Amino acid sequence: MLTDAMAKRITLDFLKTESASGVVLAAAAIAAIALANSPWAHVYFGFIEQPFTIQFGAFSETLPEADWVKDGLMAIFFFVVGLEIKYEILRGELANPRRLALPVVAALGGMIGPALIYLAINWGAGGSPQGWPVPVATDIAFAIAALAVAGPKLAPNLRVFLLTLAIVDDLGAVGLIGLLFTTHLRVMELLGALVALALMALLGRWRRAPYLLYAVGFVVVWGFILKSGISTSLAGVAAAATIPLEARKPGRPGVLEDFMEGLHPYVAFLILPLFAFSAAGFTFRGLGLSDLFGPIALGITAGLFVGKQLGVFLAGLLVIGLKFARRPTGATWVELYGLSLICGIGFTMSLFIGQLAFPLSDAAAQAQVRIGVVAGSLLSVVAGMSLLAWAQAKRGQEEP
Repeated sequence: MLTDAMAKRITLDFLKTESASGVVLAAAAIAAIALANSPWAHVYFGFIEQPFTIQFGAFSETLPEADWVKDGLMAIFFFVVGLEIKYEILRGELANPRRLALPVVAALGGMIGPALIYLAINWGAGGSPQGWPVPVATDIAFAIAALAVAGPKLAPNLRVFLLTLAIVDDLGAVGLIGLLFTTHLRVMELLGALVALALMALLGRWRRAPYLLYAVGFVVVWGFILKSGISTSLAGVAAAATIPLEARKPGRPGVLEDFMEGLHPYVAFLILPLFAFSAAGFTFRGLGLSDLFGPIALGITAGLFVGKQLGVFLAGLLVIGLKFARRPTGATWVELYGLSLICGIGFTMSLFIGQLAFPLSDAAAQAQVRIGVVAGSLLSVVAGMSLLAWAQAKRGQEEP
């Protein structure tokens, strides 16, 4: 049985890892943009475009490095996301219906707002409405890191609220990926993935099953999903759903917690920075005003910076005003609004969805995606951190 003390420790460890990961992610993104616009740009682009083949038995696939990171390593990221979602539903904040209303409704508002803003800019002639899912997601690592730096003495419930909102947001983003970006479905490969998932679920009934068998099962599911035409992000989340929560010994963390704690540092400090390094780099050479201020870039920037803050804050205001939820204990309205601003940091997930929404061969569209994600996230982090820092300073002056 997982005790309250264990649950609290897991949540605190998660928050600390995400806070540090945000700094590493920022460094990786800055390095990518700097290299892409330096005399060594050919080295950078040669690295991310270099194709190589992975072959194991009958399985063989050749993809560029950037695609292997997106379709391969990022599946592990989504596996950890799936573990976090399952944990929160069964043991965390999402397990308490009374605490669900505010972060769930705020997360939904934070997805609808950016989509509407993007579509308003891209609906007419020359627009690209298919990119509306790009600004809907919040980057957990960046958001929690920004909150930790700007407001270390803010109410702890604000951090839990942000974490819960971001997890619900991730769940919605994964659902959108599955619904919108599955094109050429191969039925036999999908059936193979479902059989592998069923075997992983049966494996969960064996209390002392070696962890290596779960790893092998995940790889098999990933391989079938990759060949089926479905985004491999769903392979990670689906495989995570089969991992049992129960502990092998009383008073010890369960299998799910072991996987989550064991994989999370590698995802936070290796996989996500590598993805940021591969996906964030773009060159300003050859870009005109039509690219910098194109409808895709403007839609994503406005969606993240304007749509997110309005969607999260107004949805939260509505559910609190209707008495369906209460404001996080110890938090002011200004702090809640600052948190809504920070939710506009959509870096990792936005870049990932942008690579699905627009062909990688469309260099102009991909450049606009990166410009929009970087600009919208930067505006959100600066405005959100500034407001939270001001709110914290004001709180300190008012306290005796």
